[in-house]
Amino acid sequence: MTGHSEIGDDSRRTGRRTGLRKAVGLTLAGALVLGIATAGWAYWHLNSNIKSVDINSALGDDRPAKAVTTSTPSGTASPSALPTEALNILVLGSDSRSGKENQELGGGSSTGARSDTAMVVHIDAGRASATVVSIPRDTLVTRPSCPLPSGGTSAVAYDAMFNSAYSLGGPVCAVKTVESITDVRMDHYIEIDFSGFAQLVNALGGVTVTTDEDIDDDDSHLTLAAGTHTLNGTQALALARTRHGIGDGSDLGRIGLQQKLVKALLEQIASTNLLADPAELYAVADAVTGSLTTDTGLDSLNELMRLGQSLKGLSADEVTTVTMPVVTAASDSNRVVADEPEAGELWDSLR
Repeated sequence: MTGHSEIGDDSRRTGRRTGLRKAVGLTLAGALVLGIATAGWAYWHLNSNIKSVDINSALGDDRPAKAVTTSTPSGTASPSALPTEALNILVLGSDSRSGKENQELGGGSSTGARSDTAMVVHIDAGRASATVVSIPRDTLVTRPSCPLPSGGTSAVAYDAMFNSAYSLGGPVCAVKTVESITDVRMDHYIEIDFSGFAQLVNALGGVTVTTDEDIDDDDSHLTLAAGTHTLNGTQALALARTRHGIGDGSDLGRIGLQQKLVKALLEQIASTNLLADPAELYAVADAVTGSLTTDTGLDSLNELMRLGQSLKGLSADEVTTVTMPVVTAASDSNRVVADEPEAGELWDSLR
C-alpha cells in the first residue's frame, strides 16, 4: 500500500508541475501577445498622429534644383545604410488658433494661424554639423504666386510680410516663398504648433536656458530675472514668443531667444536617456508627433526615426545659429529687408 501511495503522490506532483508549466506558459504567452499588441497600438497611434502635406506635387518642377550629391560606388553601401547627404529643412513654429490647448497657450482667435518662427535647417553632408538660419517674420519679400488650399493660385505680391505666405497658402506657399527668396531647395518641411512645443518640453522634464537680461513681457506673460532657469513647457513657449520685454522690442530680439531654446532643447534631448525609460520615450514621441505637420517624405514614424538616427552624431556644439542678414526697410521702419549681398552669400553657402 505504501508503494501505491508513493506512486499516486508522484503522479499528483507531476500533474501539478505540468499544470504549473502550462499556467506559466499561458501567462508568458498572454504577456507577449499583450506586449506585441500594445507596441503595435503605440506604433499605430504615433504614426497616425502625424499630419502631412504633399508639397512636391503641389509645387511641381518650378523649384530650385536639388543639391548634387556624390553617389556611393555601386555595391559598396548596404540597403539599410543611413543617409549622409546634405539636407535643407524648413522648420516652422505655428501659433495655430485651432484647439483648446493652443488657444489657452496664446493662440488667439480660431480663424487661422501664423508662422511666428521660421528656420532653415541646413545639415551638412555627413550629418555631423548643421546651420540654423532664422528668417525674421517681419521681413518684406516678394511673395510668389502660390497654389491655394481652396483652389486656384494667388497673385504675386510685392513688399509682403514674410509670414503672410503661410497665412495665405499654408505650408506649400511658405516653402515656395522661402525657395523664392533663397534659391535653395527645401528637401523637407516640418511644422510644430504651440501645444506640441509645450508638451515636448514638459515630456523632457523642462529645458534649462540662460538669459542675459531681465524679461518682463505683458504680451507673452513672462517675467524672468537675468540668469539660468529651468522652464516648463508654458514658460519655454512664452520665452519663444517674447519680443517686447527685451532689447528694442523687435522680432530680432525674439529670434535670439528662440535660437537659445533650440540649442537648449538639443542639449536636453542629448542628456536624456530616453531609451532607458520606454514610458518617457513614448511621452516625448507622442508630444512630437501629435502636433507635427510634415511633407510626405517624413510623414511616417519610420521616416522620422530614420532621420533621427542619421543625426545621432550631431551634437549641440556643432549646430551654428544665425539670422538672415537684414536692414530696416526704407518704406517702413517697423519692417526689414534682406541685406545684400550678405544674405545672398549666406544662402549660397547652403546649396
